[in-house]
Amino acid sequence: MERGHIHPISSLIREANRIFFDMGFTFAEGPLLESEWYNFDALNVPKDHPARDMQDTFFIKDEQEMVLRTHTSSVQIRYMEAQTKKGISPPYRVIVPGKVFRNEATDMTHEAEFYQIEGLTVGEDVTLANLKGTLARFFRELFKGAAVEIRFRPSFFPFTEPSVEVDMRVVGTNVPDKLRDKWIEIMGAGMVHPNVLKNCGVDPAKYRGFAFGMGLDRLAILRWGIDDIRLMHSADLRFVNQF
Repeated sequence: MERGHIHPISSLIREANRIFFDMGFTFAEGPLLESEWYNFDALNVPKDHPARDMQDTFFIKDEQEMVLRTHTSSVQIRYMEAQTKKGISPPYRVIVPGKVFRNEATDMTHEAEFYQIEGLTVGEDVTLANLKGTLARFFRELFKGAAVEIRFRPSFFPFTEPSVEVDMRVVGTNVPDKLRDKWIEIMGAGMVHPNVLKNCGVDPAKYRGFAFGMGLDRLAILRWGIDDIRLMHSADLRFVNQF
């Protein structure tokens, strides 16, 4: 009997979970149908932010203030809120892989539904240097020991301050051509905004943290040299059987 094949996204989630578990992160998950509070408000996203417009978010008809989640950051809120309700103080380390939805046109690099992986660390002495070290280790292990360089560029996200865009460059002979020696924008990240901590019952005067989020579909494209992101959800066995 012919053996089945693991989808590249499933394979990537398993590998990412293993790498982050070794760094002390806990796996978490949450609902795909989310309230505006968890998807926007608690994350310090203003009521007039463009991300709330119909072209970006799928709002649910006849379900007041409910959306298909646009990012996995909503799970960070749920996780911290649950911990504080139990009386459990930081440190927290959580990793959240899962499906998200954006109301946008599809092309070779964009899909209306795709997978993200989100990370959160909260503690008393958390810095951007900790974020950089965490990401460098993740990419080094993901690309099997290849030399990985990480750089930060200033950016803006409502839920982090300061916010950064993260670029990576992988050097080595066994690195896919699309990645080798090239700086590639891979994710958004930053230090958790004090308002986000406050909304979850965490004292921002005592604790701080970092958060990051990246698209797993895009990471899979880079890792395996896949030409079109739409192949990920095509259900074409000719594609899946390659992995």
